[in-house]
Amino acid sequence: MFDAAFAPAPGAPDTAPLRELEPLREPGAFAALVREIGEDGACEVRAVFWSETSARLNLFRTLALGQHRARIAREAHSLKSTASTFGYLRLSTLALRLESTAETIGEAEFGDLLAQMDAAFTAAREQEPQD
Repeated sequence: MFDAAFAPAPGAPDTAPLRELEPLREPGAFAALVREIGEDGACEVRAVFWSETSARLNLFRTLALGQHRARIAREAHSLKSTASTFGYLRLSTLALRLESTAETIGEAEFGDLLAQMDAAFTAAREQEPQD
């Protein structure tokens, strides 16, 4: 027997809670970045990632969902991409969920998703050495 995961139908929002099957991070992602741009460069861009992600998560809380759905989707897209670059899989997956549901998500689901994103960000920070 095997386990299978299925995505929601196209156009249907995925409102199911994030399963713990999604790992918090990809352990080799930062090492790969170090190989590409060097340790100093990788540490610098990671510091920018922490700062910009913190600001972006705060921004989500200031945007009125009904008026800023397109901007929320764009910001989530950017967060998804940068989190993926650093190997923060759970944060990237949550950002993808926000990006793909921004046009239809309700206030309660939006708040819950932001709380999950905050928790994933905090957990990722706790796993990284502080430079």
